[in-house]
Amino acid sequence: MQQIDSEIEKVSEIILNGLHKRWDSMPKQPVKKAIIAMTEKLQHILFPGVFENTDIRTLLEDFSHELSAQIKLALRHELQYRNSAQSEINDAALEITLKLISKIPVIKERLETDVEAIYNGDPAAYSKAEIIISYPGLYAAMIYRIAHELYLLSVPLIPRIMSEHAHSVTGIDIHPGAAIGKYFFIDHGTGVVIGETTVIGDHVKLYQGVTLGALSTKGGQSLKSVKRHPTINDNVTIYSGASILGGSTVIGEGVVVGGNAFVIKSVPENTRVSVKNPELQFKSSGNTPASKELDQMDFWYYEI
Repeated sequence: MQQIDSEIEKVSEIILNGLHKRWDSMPKQPVKKAIIAMTEKLQHILFPGVFENTDIRTLLEDFSHELSAQIKLALRHELQYRNSAQSEINDAALEITLKLISKIPVIKERLETDVEAIYNGDPAAYSKAEIIISYPGLYAAMIYRIAHELYLLSVPLIPRIMSEHAHSVTGIDIHPGAAIGKYFFIDHGTGVVIGETTVIGDHVKLYQGVTLGALSTKGGQSLKSVKRHPTINDNVTIYSGASILGGSTVIGEGVVVGGNAFVIKSVPENTRVSVKNPELQFKSSGNTPASKELDQMDFWYYEI
């Protein structure tokens, strides 16, 4: 036991020495638990009457104070604020908070269109309240729409903490930098990935496992600010497992992309993209005939 204690002390010293060398100058991080709690509070603000707490004014006051406190911590990670006086950071955090609060009606309006799209597009939806309370696609969209506004305000860390929380809860990974229009519907959702420079129009529907990604990221930081992800125009449906990649890839209005399609070139409007149906073979275990043909479509688009 004495040997273990001695080894623990030795390893602790090594780690702490490395920590002091590398992280002493690193400012404090925003508090992840506080940011998650803020998003839950904002959910009650955005959908008043659905959740139990309907004191909107108090919720907004609490949210604004908490957001401002976290922004103060986050701004220290921006190079321009590294050596700034605390008063300057306080002023910047207050200005950002005011701008975000002023955007809440816009976020609410966008989310209401998302709820409408889900309700109209999903025959399994019992009610709009059910969608708001329980649908992972709407929750991910809500977190995205908040995080996106903070991203546009150049707030470091917090937008990504929000989006990764939504990712961990729903399995849906939406970068806060993506630009997404109204009436957005993610059905089922697990495994959906939407990259930072993706542009999505209005009335777009995605199913589970869809990737809107980059062709390659081997350029690393040299690709920062380069459009790496596709543009999806209005009224597009993308079925499960499809991958659409590349910053120059544009999916035209009214396109339907079938399940498991792999698309790296632009698609003109009102086109159907599909994977040719694989051939199925059936082999019996007895003396009965070894194969059987099934009537199938040559191409398939939809999931069941």
